Amino acid sequence: MLAESREEVKIAYSTADHPIMQAISTYKEIDKVKGIVYERMDEWYSIYFPELQGLNAEAYAEIVLNMKDSESVTQEMLEKAAGAAGTEIFKRIIGNSTRPKIGEEEYKALRELAKTEKDLTELQNTLDKYIGESVGKALPNVTYLIEPKIAAELLLKAGSVERLATFPASTIQLLGAEKALFKHLKFGGRPPKYGVLFKLPQLGNASKKQRGRLARAYATKISIAARADAYSKRFIADKLKEQLDKTIAVIMESKD
Repeated sequence: MLAESREEVKIAYSTADHPIMQAISTYKEIDKVKGIVYERMDEWYSIYFPELQGLNAEAYAEIVLNMKDSESVTQEMLEKAAGAAGTEIFKRIIGNSTRPKIGEEEYKALRELAKTEKDLTELQNTLDKYIGESVGKALPNVTYLIEPKIAAELLLKAGSVERLATFPASTIQLLGAEKALFKHLKFGGRPPKYGVLFKLPQLGNASKKQRGRLARAYATKISIAARADAYSKRFIADKLKEQLDKTIAVIMESKD
């Protein structure tokens, strides 16, 4: 029995499923850490440069790495890091001469925070590339319909390509909404209409009335695509995508 169990584990881990699930889990964890690092960096550095608040993490880190105080500020550097917003930021910084100075040791610590933010971004980019390539091979039909990272999250929630292929559309629609579903079953209230699929741009941009129907339409085609990926290995996603696009168009035109 032990030998058989070891062999089953060996076979399970020999597939591409587990590396993809590890990669998407790591990506999501890094996202959380990046948020914390950025929050700390922003709150600390805003003591000296409150004008920078609201910039994205990448631009903010670049400025922290290259700008110690108002004397080191250049419009070119701000525009390179922040684009058109850099010009306005430069005007506000230059116009404010009364600001505290950053000590050398303190600035070193801030720069380390900024380096950490940049390093995490680079790691995420590497993971993003790997996820895109690997999930495209493991789930070619599914990734033709939706973004690779969303496909990877569905795989993570399902546990394997084969298990994802066994799920009906109604289950795929709610993958990632397990807590909300449990809450509904235990305490009542409205049931969830979507989980991971809410990350699809089409759902995010749709009205509340349309989102449930869109999630159902996507889940239906994803369930068919997953079965093709797991069993027949035939590429049918182009036909599925054509059908899906027509359904989406009808839903988006409808006001109900």
